[in-house]
Amino acid sequence: MLKNKKLRVPHLTGEILITGGLGFIGSNLAQRLVENGAQVTLFSRSLDNLRNVVEIKDKVKIVIGDIRDYETVRRLVKNKDYIFHFAGQIDHIFSMENPQLDADINCKGTLNVLESCRRFNDEANIVFSSSVGVIGIVKNIPANENEKELPLSIYESHKLVCEKYLSVYYKNYGLPTTTLRFANVFGERQKMTVSPRGILNQMIRRAFLGEAITIYGKGNFIRDYCYIQNYLDACLLSVDSHKTKGEIYIIGSGKGITFKEMVEKVNSVVKELIGKSTQIKYVPFPAHYKKLDRGDFIADYSKFNKATGWYPYISFEEGLKRTVLFYKERLKDYIH
Repeated sequence: MLKNKKLRVPHLTGEILITGGLGFIGSNLAQRLVENGAQVTLFSRSLDNLRNVVEIKDKVKIVIGDIRDYETVRRLVKNKDYIFHFAGQIDHIFSMENPQLDADINCKGTLNVLESCRRFNDEANIVFSSSVGVIGIVKNIPANENEKELPLSIYESHKLVCEKYLSVYYKNYGLPTTTLRFANVFGERQKMTVSPRGILNQMIRRAFLGEAITIYGKGNFIRDYCYIQNYLDACLLSVDSHKTKGEIYIIGSGKGITFKEMVEKVNSVVKELIGKSTQIKYVPFPAHYKKLDRGDFIADYSKFNKATGWYPYISFEEGLKRTVLFYKERLKDYIH
């Protein structure tokens, strides 16, 4: 897609808050920010994922608490220059079984961040991580921001509600907000255990352990997989431009591959770099997953490219190699 100029990513300094800071995206962003000399506060509900910041744990401030606790959030947003709001419940299957809890965490948590900023820090740049899943089944591929939003799960419905919250706070109170709708993110520091999220990393784990990799149906459904460092570039660029304020963007690689192709590439790269490979098995698509499947998807990131110059400069293949090499060194930390 659009690669019309060299990608120049800003080095943010100042006071930065990352909610969900020990999670996959938050911890990777923290690594980048610390390298640039920023003062970073990580807000997390527990220390379960402390392994994600082991290299920088003495260079960041870690606050344990609940995103639903307004008083804690209020204290944290004060004096922050940038706020990256990544905290939330991320399991769409769980959201269908526990819709009230999903709303409490995702919607109330987001409102706490916005209302705290409105009252105590209305100049902080706020970036919210949403999902391309808010669209539901797309009509056009590649898909852009003009697609009608018809979410298939409670999780994605609440993500869409949170997007609307950001728009309301921008239009009514002038809060500098930006929403980034991420496609399938993969990379270092993502869980490798069984989860509805991080499917590519789960495939890497199975290949490492010699466990059979399962493909649902024929595996011919198309996904847009984009490496984590590309997304971090998008996060940093989104707060560096006045053009992004109040906007919503679709972010992805702009390239689609079938699930079958993804699995085959994972198996091939693990064999090349680790010397291991595994079997690939085909099984019927589970009914509860099929109901929530949104079909083929490829991201059209041209709107964000025009605003910031962003493009995914690290390819799927290069990102996959980097990810495999990371887990080669730290498999014991992520295997369970």
